[in-house]
Amino acid sequence: MSFAELGLSEEVLKAIEESGYTNPTPIQQQGIPLVLEGRDVIGASQTGTGKTAAFALPTLSKLSPIGKPQCLVLEPTRELAHQVAESFEHYGKHTGFRVALLHGGVGYGQQVEQLERGADVVVATPGRLIDLFYRATMRFGALKVLILDEVDRMLDMGFIPDVERIAGLLPRMRQTLFFSATLSDDIQNLGSKFVMNPKIVEVAPPSTTAETVAQHIVWTDVRSKRQVLRDILRHESVKNAVVFCNRKRDIAILVKSLKRHGFSAVALHGDMTQSARLDALQRFKDGEVPLMIASDVAARGLDIAGLSHVFNFDVPSHAEDYVHRIGRTGRAGKSGRAFSIAASKDDHKYVGSIETLIGKPIPLIKIINGKVDDGDSKLEADATKTDSKKAGGIAKDSKAVDQMRELTANKSTKTDGLKSSTGKSRTTVKSKNRNRGDELPSPPDCSGNTLAETGHVPAFLRR
Repeated sequence: MSFAELGLSEEVLKAIEESGYTNPTPIQQQGIPLVLEGRDVIGASQTGTGKTAAFALPTLSKLSPIGKPQCLVLEPTRELAHQVAESFEHYGKHTGFRVALLHGGVGYGQQVEQLERGADVVVATPGRLIDLFYRATMRFGALKVLILDEVDRMLDMGFIPDVERIAGLLPRMRQTLFFSATLSDDIQNLGSKFVMNPKIVEVAPPSTTAETVAQHIVWTDVRSKRQVLRDILRHESVKNAVVFCNRKRDIAILVKSLKRHGFSAVALHGDMTQSARLDALQRFKDGEVPLMIASDVAARGLDIAGLSHVFNFDVPSHAEDYVHRIGRTGRAGKSGRAFSIAASKDDHKYVGSIETLIGKPIPLIKIINGKVDDGDSKLEADATKTDSKKAGGIAKDSKAVDQMRELTANKSTKTDGLKSSTGKSRTTVKSKNRNRGDELPSPPDCSGNTLAETGHVPAFLRR
């Protein structure tokens, strides 16, 4: 099926053709005709499957520009709002539609000017939209379509009361589109508050990961995590990668550590100013910096073209977050690679939950003398000669993982070795050799200016 068969307008089809797209994704095939019919829709699809186009393309096709807000799109984060606004501008470039982008973190002046010039599509975060409404600069009398995007994320972030408040200010006779990465009972119950007689479109189980993403995990100890990450970065042909941390305070530390070792990286998290966040994201998108160290603020919905890798520096505590994180790569039919670094006792529980959710084990890798073992026989031979205190991983078989879990759970166990089912010693990660001379140079894809040092460098940043 082609886009032309879906009933989209000629202006929108022209923009699609200029973008190089030929065939719609499953969520677009099913969702676009329903939106064009004027039906309320609840759509669920994993990240990277084209949800934004599924609601943007038909909305632009069915409306005509009048200079007043006809379509309102609510997003949970500023970054997502920027991305969706760009999509509407791109697909609507031949239609005459004007798009207004409203979010916090910046002054009101420019956003008020957008509304005063006339906007047919408004993309906003809930808080800023409410502020502008009560400043008498926002009116919804001409509104025809309400789009709630990433609803599961808005639920997690506590935005639903604001969304309900906004919905109460809108015309009751409207079309409502309700999109989420998951379709849990809570999400469906929530949807019933906003939609009328909806059609449900669910094209893929939310618990699955894309087949285009090659997944790997390495077990190490907490002190060696940064070393393991650097080893993998040097081994992989990294074009661009997002590295996820669970704690915002760890992001700055990791960025400084990577820079010190010759890697170029930027941070992205919720405590940064809006201008700093947008600057970091733009530098990353432009290819100026190949590594973005991020919190989960970047996990949902951000579309980074051609992202080659995702790294979980910390294993996410919620299995669903793992699916969303690695869904940043392997999009649009392209291949991607995802690596997770597990170290703590809690990680055993988290990995188990993830593997249960996705329905398959995550293949293990090991690191030997700073090199990633991809099954090469020479590395296997070297492993037998390496002292257990200098090893960098564990065996690839699942039995070794189970034994690692048992070892960690037993606080009285102090040995560094790990016995396999055959009785042979398997080595675990210690990586205590901090000799810079033993480290391999970083590849061109990840290299950058080394962090200039003008004073004392704490020991924890030297790892």
